[in-house]
Amino acid sequence: MDHVYPHKLMTEIEATACKKAGSSRLCMLLKAFLSGALLAYATAFAFNASLGLPAGPAALVSGAVFPVGFAMIVLLGLELVTGNFALLPFAMARGKLDGAGMLRNWGWVYFGNFLGCVFAGLLFAIALTGAFAHDAGALGAKVIAVAESKTLAYVAAGWHGGLTAFVKGVLCNWMVALGTVLALSSTSSMGKIAAVWLPVSTFFALALEHSVVNMFVIPTAMLLGADISVGQWLLWNQLPVTLGNLVGGAVLTGLLLHFANRILVGDEVKSGPEPVSPEGAAARA
Repeated sequence: MDHVYPHKLMTEIEATACKKAGSSRLCMLLKAFLSGALLAYATAFAFNASLGLPAGPAALVSGAVFPVGFAMIVLLGLELVTGNFALLPFAMARGKLDGAGMLRNWGWVYFGNFLGCVFAGLLFAIALTGAFAHDAGALGAKVIAVAESKTLAYVAAGWHGGLTAFVKGVLCNWMVALGTVLALSSTSSMGKIAAVWLPVSTFFALALEHSVVNMFVIPTAMLLGADISVGQWLLWNQLPVTLGNLVGGAVLTGLLLHFANRILVGDEVKSGPEPVSPEGAAARA
C-alpha cells in the first residue's frame, strides 16, 4: 500500500520543509522558475478548454484540467511559494526551522515563481498575437477579461474589493496548500496526482485568487493590451492576494495541522499513536 498514514504524514511534512529551507538560492530560484512556467501553461490550458462554455460547465472543465500544472510540480519536486506557505511554518512550529530560513525560502521562491510566470506569459503573448502582428484571438480575450475581473473590478469596489481579494486568497490557499500536503500522503505517482487533483480543482473551479497564477494572468493581459496599470495590479490584487494566500497556507493549513496532530506530554511534543489495523485490534482484544 502506498498510503502514508496521518501520523507519519506529519513527519514527511517536517522533513520536506527542512529540505526546502536548506536548498541553495540557485536551486530554489530555478525550481521556482519552472513552477511558475508550468502554472502558466496550466492556466492557459484551463482557459482554452473552457472557451465558449456556459458559466457552470466552464468552471467544471477548467477546474478539472488546471491541476495538470500542480501535478507536474509535485512529481518533479519543484518549488511553489503557496505550498511553502504551509510546509515551512509547520516545521518552524515543531522547532525544526528558524524564521530566517523560512523567510529566505519564501523570498527566493516567490521571486522565482514570478520570473517563470512572466517569462511564460511573454512567450504566450508572442504566440497568440503572431509576434504582436494581430490580436490575440479568443484565448487572449479570455485572459484579458479574467485579469480585469481580478483588478479593475476590485478597484471599482473600493475597500470592499480589497477585502474580497484578500479573502479569496485565504480560501484559495487553504485548498492549494492542502494539495501540497496531500501530495505527501502517497508514495506512488498516481496517488500523488489524485491527491493533488482534489483540492486544486476545487479552488480553480470556484475562481478564487492564487498569487502565482495571477503573476501570469495579469502581466500577460497587460502585454495583450488590457487597460491595467502596474499599481492597480500590485495594490488591488498581488499584495492582498499574497497576504491571503499566506494566511490560508500558514494558519489554516500548516499550523492547524501541527496543533491538531500533536500530543503534549510535559514539555515534549510527540506524534499521535500508531494506527491499529482490524487484525491488530482483534489480537489486542
